[in-house]
Amino acid sequence: MSSVLYDAQGPRAKRRNVLFTVVFFLAFAALLWWVISTLTDKGQLEWAKWEMFFTSGEPWSTYIWPGLENTLKAAGLAVVIALPLGAVLGIARMSDHAWVRIPAAIVVEFFRSIPVLVLMIFGLALFSEYTDVSSDVRPLYAVVTGLVLYNASVLAEIVRAGILALPRGQAEGAMAIGLRKGQVMRLILLPQAVTAMLPAIVSQLVVIVKDTALGGAVLTFTELLASGNTMSSYYGANTIASFTVVAVIYIGLNFALTSFASWLERRLRKAKKSTGAVLGADDNQPNAGAIAGGGGGGF
Repeated sequence: MSSVLYDAQGPRAKRRNVLFTVVFFLAFAALLWWVISTLTDKGQLEWAKWEMFFTSGEPWSTYIWPGLENTLKAAGLAVVIALPLGAVLGIARMSDHAWVRIPAAIVVEFFRSIPVLVLMIFGLALFSEYTDVSSDVRPLYAVVTGLVLYNASVLAEIVRAGILALPRGQAEGAMAIGLRKGQVMRLILLPQAVTAMLPAIVSQLVVIVKDTALGGAVLTFTELLASGNTMSSYYGANTIASFTVVAVIYIGLNFALTSFASWLERRLRKAKKSTGAVLGADDNQPNAGAIAGGGGGGF
């Protein structure tokens, strides 16, 4: 049976795909066996190297939990500041006034072009030379500053792209029923764009969580990865076990974040359907925009 996207496979294609699948799994199994055998030969899978994470609370209370707390603190502060700042910059880039649009574009393009690590280093130098911030919290401030400046610029582009992706009839229909530009943006465009932007926004939030590790690598910020490195050295170069635990924690954090975002996206879509909002890309007539305006106003 054929579809509009592809033709049904013939007997030869099916045999070829089965062969490729078998070869892939054999190669993967060989690679996995090589990794496990190498780790076993090096003694990295001995129970003595993993026992402390299951029988003792010292590695968790001394290294992992404090590092995780600093990671969440830096990421949380960066998210709380970068999200609204990115939204403001993204909306400002679409302003009809050049004196608003041009400076916002310069700020976004400038900080989006600089590596986040460079921004963290500049932030540390700034707080060291021109402020009275304590040296104990200076690395945290520098990490948050770098994350905010870079990610707010990226989020601004996500917001702008999400709003521009909506059918023009949404705004035109809202203006036809007498809404002002600010009301159109707040009541019509943003509520609908948020649902479309959520996957990209969540991806950027995951990047924020992972980029906190840059502060530990360069700025002596004791986040999760830096704490894992210190823990590895303290317990006799127990590198594989220590960083495996750290990696599992990062995976758990990011999986929880993406799962929450998926749940929130489904909930928003159901809410829009229940209010009668029209979200299709073909709904570009003024009356369709007016209908969507009635649904978006509920947000």
